[in-house]
Amino acid sequence: MRIQVRRTGGFAGIEKTAEIDTADRADAGDVHALAGRAVPDGHEEPPVGVPDGFVYQLTVDGRTVYCADPRLTAAQRDLISLVLKEGA
Repeated sequence: MRIQVRRTGGFAGIEKTAEIDTADRADAGDVHALAGRAVPDGHEEPPVGVPDGFVYQLTVDGRTVYCADPRLTAAQRDLISLVLKEGA
């Protein structure tokens, strides 16, 4: 499973993109489950966020959804953190 996160917005307006592939991960099952909880709560279009907040584009195996601060679910927040921290 390929998971990509694109973060836009924020005070400085700096965009950050990262991607992971779960094929060789020991925790692949956990990451798949996390993505399975995060994606259904996303929006088909970028939602209205708050001033200086981040908007996220999550793409999991070709399906793209959007979410924004401060209305992230726990699963979305965890998935975003994982990918932005470990992704290249």
